[in-house]
Amino acid sequence: MFLRARHLIAGVCLGLMVNASALAVYAQQQRGGGEETGEDKAKQDEEWGERNLRLRAVKAEGPCPYVKVLYDAARYHEFKDNREATSAAMWTGEINGVSSDCAYKGEDPIEVAMTIGFSLGRGPMADGETKVYRYWVAVTEKDTTVLAKQYFELPVTFRPGEQKVDISVPIEDIVIPRADVTVSGSNFEVLVGFDVTPQMVAFNRDGKHFRYTTAADQK
Repeated sequence: MFLRARHLIAGVCLGLMVNASALAVYAQQQRGGGEETGEDKAKQDEEWGERNLRLRAVKAEGPCPYVKVLYDAARYHEFKDNREATSAAMWTGEINGVSSDCAYKGEDPIEVAMTIGFSLGRGPMADGETKVYRYWVAVTEKDTTVLAKQYFELPVTFRPGEQKVDISVPIEDIVIPRADVTVSGSNFEVLVGFDVTPQMVAFNRDGKHFRYTTAADQK
């Protein structure tokens, strides 16, 4: 399944110093369990090799911003009565990975486009067949301060009896202004995550995992 989102994250003009009106700090180090193995990288390259990222035809004159999924918000688990059991599962979600590209030259802003892969699940205690998942994309000064953050809604309708849906969502028009030519993409990160509750954050930090699989996944 393929959906398209077209939004702008911009409005912050900076060098290596951050405007005092920037949003509160949210960027966090990726926690243990998020390290990518060679096998994982090969699988990701296979799944995300065919990219449809619409950037103007400008080759980046420097490194691109580091794009990653925030570990604490990489998975979404909603259980009835907060009982962590398969029989109590309502809605689940997982961000499988992100592919990205960037373009900039001279003093031009950095333009970033990405495609986010989601695996979304419907459990036995789900109320209905439609769920609106909420996720966010944030631009940060590397490892420190959020410069811009935007929330998105992802409505998903499951067919009768369907437990899992895989969706790819392109995000375009992410624009990061620069103070001058000395500011490269390596000064910034673009983070992605679900809008999660404190309970979900704790679930993820504990390394717990709950995923629906299809017959194709098990082959």
